[in-house]
Amino acid sequence: MLFQQIATSIAAQTEGGAHEEAAPLWAEPWVFGVSMFALLLVLMFVALSYTNLGNRHEAVEEHSDPHRQHPNKHTHKPGH
Repeated sequence: MLFQQIATSIAAQTEGGAHEEAAPLWAEPWVFGVSMFALLLVLMFVALSYTNLGNRHEAVEEHSDPHRQHPNKHTHKPGH
């Protein structure tokens, strides 16, 4: 079914003979690549700036009860 659709669309494009003009670009094609690369670099540096958040405070030892399989850290009302 998909191959039929592809073949039909290719046949419709080649039969018409009149080719549509591409939409005009507002800048040279290399400008789009350079701007996308710059944007991704900025996003990478933003992501890297968050890597040091774990070192802001000293690590606190967690109390673990050896007799409990799963420590309940949620504040539930009694009877729930």
